[in-house]
Amino acid sequence: MIRGRIHSTESFGTVDGPGVRFVVFFQGCPMRCLYCHNPDTWDFSGGREVTAEELMAEYDSYREFLKSGGITATGGEPLAQPEFLAELFALAKSKGVHTCLDTSAGVFDPQSPCRITEALKYTDLVMLDIKHIDDEAHRKLTGHTNRNILDFAEYLRELNIPVWIRHVVVPGMTDDPDALFRLGEYLSTLTNLKALDVLPYHDMAKPKYAELGLDYPLGDTPPLPKEKAIEARNRIMEGIKYGLKHNSQ
Repeated sequence: MIRGRIHSTESFGTVDGPGVRFVVFFQGCPMRCLYCHNPDTWDFSGGREVTAEELMAEYDSYREFLKSGGITATGGEPLAQPEFLAELFALAKSKGVHTCLDTSAGVFDPQSPCRITEALKYTDLVMLDIKHIDDEAHRKLTGHTNRNILDFAEYLRELNIPVWIRHVVVPGMTDDPDALFRLGEYLSTLTNLKALDVLPYHDMAKPKYAELGLDYPLGDTPPLPKEKAIEARNRIMEGIKYGLKHNSQ
């Protein structure tokens, strides 16, 4: 029996996939996104150990309220614990529960994709964060390349697993109109793309950083107004439409 390490669970998640969902926050993440709002999930030795059976028993206690939803694995980074993720999702599917993986895919190795293939066999939907389409800007934002993340997006396309793309718009960092357009062009190549969530940056994690004794990386960067996120989404959509038009020629 595999034991996984999680940070916490949430009973009634409403922004973590379709419907109302049971959300499992996996412990441990290699990326250090400047706007991360869960720094308490970074440490791979933190959290607590659980079994898939224990998590599904907790899910079952709320099942009456989750009929239109399912279970979402988020983090931290669930793909850093692929064997446990596979066991959890396999058990969920055996019970007829919809499964969603919320990931940044920073641990994906395109040279050895088989490590996560078992988990993806039981995954109904992937919510993939693409932080920045430009590799250099992505490195500055997260400390990691985006190349393997884009490889993961293309791997999902090959497997025809539905994907929702998430992109957080941070003032002065991820709001460049040209980069947004290029992101849209890239997304136009994903035939499995089902939705696009463009989220405004917020600084509500500041107290958490202070509690953990960490400096808040973005300092006094102001939260992004919702209308600016809408403008960013429109720009990405322009890129998608442009890409689709030229892809068909």
